[in-house]
Amino acid sequence: MADPYFFGYGSLVNLSTHDFPDPRPALLKGWRRAWRHTDLRPVAFLTAVPDPQAEIEGMIAHVPRNDWAALDEREWAYDRIPATQSVKHPLTHDIEIAVYSVPQGRHGEPSSHHPLLLSYIDVVVQGYLRAFGEGGADRFFATTDGWDAPVLNDRDAPRYPRHQQLKMAETEFVDDRLRRCAARIVQTA
Repeated sequence: MADPYFFGYGSLVNLSTHDFPDPRPALLKGWRRAWRHTDLRPVAFLTAVPDPQAEIEGMIAHVPRNDWAALDEREWAYDRIPATQSVKHPLTHDIEIAVYSVPQGRHGEPSSHHPLLLSYIDVVVQGYLRAFGEGGADRFFATTDGWDAPVLNDRDAPRYPRHQQLKMAETEFVDDRLRRCAARIVQTA
């Protein structure tokens, strides 16, 4: 029986936000990331969307206690999609890999009512910087759609529950890359 693993492509890349066992860098082919909103959450978040020409870096990690149901509950706004054949990873034993994605028709574009959270972006980019370096963080920006959405600057009072403190160089990197992709930063009320 194959060991169950999942592919994380957002905050799960930041190992400071979880304690999932056996995290390893991996590459998911045939998908890209996009900022999306659903009526299940008040803000926009990342989802994986099929794209045969794309690939995204992320982390695989073992499903705790082999309990897909518990992980499905944590990722309740997503569907679990089998992805074993689409993931390149360093493990040599038999594993089963899934990726979580919000299905088409259940999500829409972010908006001023459903913005991106800067505290969430900070966590994700910090993870990519630590796991894949600046080149990997730049690839994160390049392989993610939706940077034209409003970004709520909530750094002073983070709304993302697993926010992390960034080092000054990490904050400067995030701010620089958001400027480069012409992200529209809006202030908290």
